[in-house]
Amino acid sequence: MNKKLTWREKISYGVADMGFNFYWTNVATFLLIFYTDTFGMSAAAAASMMFTIKIINAFTDPMIGAAADRTNTRWGKFRPYLIWVPVPLACAAFLTYTTPDLSHDGKLIWAYGTYLAMMVCYTCINIPYNALSGVLSADPQERSTVNGLRFIFAFAGGTLVTAATPALVQWLGGGNDKLGWQLTMLTWSVFASLLFVFTFLNTRERIAPSPEQNSNVWQDVRDLSQNRPWVALFFLALIIMITITLRTSSAAYYFKYVVNRPELMAGFVPAYMLAAAAGASLTPLMTRFIDKRKLMMILMTITAVLSSAFFFVPKDQIVLMFALQVGMGLALGPKSPLAFSMYADTADYNEWRTGRRATAMTFAAATFSQKLGTAIAVAVIGSIFTQLGYVANAAQTAVSQAGIVWLMSFIPAAFALLAVAVMFFYNLDNQKLLQIQADLEARKS
Repeated sequence: MNKKLTWREKISYGVADMGFNFYWTNVATFLLIFYTDTFGMSAAAAASMMFTIKIINAFTDPMIGAAADRTNTRWGKFRPYLIWVPVPLACAAFLTYTTPDLSHDGKLIWAYGTYLAMMVCYTCINIPYNALSGVLSADPQERSTVNGLRFIFAFAGGTLVTAATPALVQWLGGGNDKLGWQLTMLTWSVFASLLFVFTFLNTRERIAPSPEQNSNVWQDVRDLSQNRPWVALFFLALIIMITITLRTSSAAYYFKYVVNRPELMAGFVPAYMLAAAAGASLTPLMTRFIDKRKLMMILMTITAVLSSAFFFVPKDQIVLMFALQVGMGLALGPKSPLAFSMYADTADYNEWRTGRRATAMTFAAATFSQKLGTAIAVAVIGSIFTQLGYVANAAQTAVSQAGIVWLMSFIPAAFALLAVAVMFFYNLDNQKLLQIQADLEARKS
């Protein structure tokens, strides 16, 4: 269980998250502006639709997690999903970024249906993948290393998507944005599918529930609701996702309507992604000297300070904008490998406390909170834009511009500080984790 993983397996696990970001970063960064400026939806309708689908999809997460925990094949519980789901996901994504020749109501129905299909397919492969990190090894430091490496690939994928997508839309579409978005998403989907298969072929599952374990889904849910460190991580994930989504989704509007230089988006988000990858790479080193809980609190405090500072940057100070963005990337980069390593720790804690293990459910309920956070952030953006009188592809009023700046600064900063407060309720430190691992080994031997 505490096997030291080879670098081949660590890298093979990590590259799949690059593929996931070919989808996730596209949705987080470009889908809203695709719907408003290409598909032809109002900001209010697009935000409402995305919020509704995120909420619906969030509730499918525990169901998929429960199904994954109860999957039994000769390849394991979680790995098979990496070859079962890529093609349906690619088809759904292609249709999501397709603009049909329909009436207003017809297009709205199309958007709801295709976006929901894409998110459900994404969940069907992403939750088992997340759970896989918890069964590769029981060593907490190995988990930190695996997840640190994973998010280096994730941020690299996000960097590639944000840097290349606008150019791909123009090149593949030949000036036709509707065709460009459609073919661009198809391109990313094909590459993502190849990475998922590579991960399937080069990883192994080593931790399994006790053969005598007999629990139902509701028992899993009750266990999680009584798992204090997991509950803290649930709210942490929700709040951090609100913080990140507010800034990421607002950035395209900020450079288009406040700075009046939309071409800077091709470098702004990639600058964050590269810095985040650097931060993620340092996670295993930092966790050797700083407890995970304390490290998360430090990182979110730094994020709040840097985000607040963005409010005071004049719109012609491009270098300062990028410097703050890089600083936030360095601070937020370690939070993802930290959080996913901590989720695996809470799965161990749950088994230690109750005698039952539900790894996929642990991660599924966590992604539930992330999607809920994304939905709330999109709803906040849509509500603010509606109140400020946002009009797509038109000069914005001073009030509208001010609202966009707040979405890039003080509002996400407030959520980052709230994340710090939540971490006071997380009660698993390094000494406690060592005791848990020793007790679990003793039980199984």
